[in-house]
Amino acid sequence: MPFIEILAIAVALAMDAFAVAIAAGVALKIVTRRQTFRLSWHFGLFQAMMPIIGWFGGFMVRDYFLRFGHWIAFALLLYIGGHMLWEGLKHDEDDTCQDPTVGSRLIMLSIATSIDALAVGFTLAMLGASIWFPAAVIGVVALVFTAAGLHLGM
Repeated sequence: MPFIEILAIAVALAMDAFAVAIAAGVALKIVTRRQTFRLSWHFGLFQAMMPIIGWFGGFMVRDYFLRFGHWIAFALLLYIGGHMLWEGLKHDEDDTCQDPTVGSRLIMLSIATSIDALAVGFTLAMLGASIWFPAAVIGVVALVFTAAGLHLGM
């Protein structure tokens, strides 16, 4: 598979991580190096791991994830978005923003933004392509886009 195709796939997969990172930057207002590292590292790691998981599990669970993978991603993003709306609309005395770069929020965001990479792993398995180089490129691109989005949202 040519590098330009791998790069195009990586950029397409990084777009949802980029959008979530911009929203996180807006919510945080001030972004530290530590927050940038945590969010970028986790998004990049999950974006790299999901195609590998998809590649190895391609034949066993292929039909299930191709049928329901987009619904799983939709449900996770809907839950996170709904929770963010709920937090934004309720009128608490405490007006502090909860950091999306820590704890269960970070893990849920990482999974939600990388579910679509499972399908890429399945596809690469069906094509008989190697997964290691594409997964590395996907992870690095997601890491860079996440860091850029986080600081763009400030």
